[in-house]
Amino acid sequence: MLLLYLAIAGVGTATAQTITLPADPQHTSIKFTLQDVLHTIKGTFHLEHATLQFDPATNKLDGEIIVDAKSGESGNAMRDRKMHREVLESDRYPQIVFRPDRIDGPVSLQGRSLVQVHGTFVLHGNEREFTLPAEVDMSADHWGATVHFELPYEKWGIKNPSTLFLRVSNMVEIEIAASGSIVRH
Repeated sequence: MLLLYLAIAGVGTATAQTITLPADPQHTSIKFTLQDVLHTIKGTFHLEHATLQFDPATNKLDGEIIVDAKSGESGNAMRDRKMHREVLESDRYPQIVFRPDRIDGPVSLQGRSLVQVHGTFVLHGNEREFTLPAEVDMSADHWGATVHFELPYEKWGIKNPSTLFLRVSNMVEIEIAASGSIVRH
């Protein structure tokens, strides 16, 4: 959820220049899906900010991807209030953050690449190492990326919103589609 922008982390090639990858929040979508016994809950979050710096010579990746936890919406006001108050506690933990540190796998500056982006994921006050699969599409001046992964949210200290009659999965699916410009240094 938080993690829509994570896909951009997989950009680079074997050149000596550093590449800056600012994400465009208007062209970034963060979607979540949570299964329950009766139906599927779908929702969105908004990207707050993301800029990454990539060194193709070392595959080092720096920067932050910040998702506004308070922006989460599922289309049901009562469910969303519960999500923010009791599950995400978004007043207490207003941001979901991914801080990448490296890319595993080669990235082409022209065309598509499949990579793994390693870094630290901060959710609900807990930091953990995390690796995200990313499909990156690069051109001369723009990038696009998609990320799809499952997050075992209970392991991060987030309450399972299940009730006596409504049971939800302990995994939430996250799908991120992001894009932005490329700045070469």
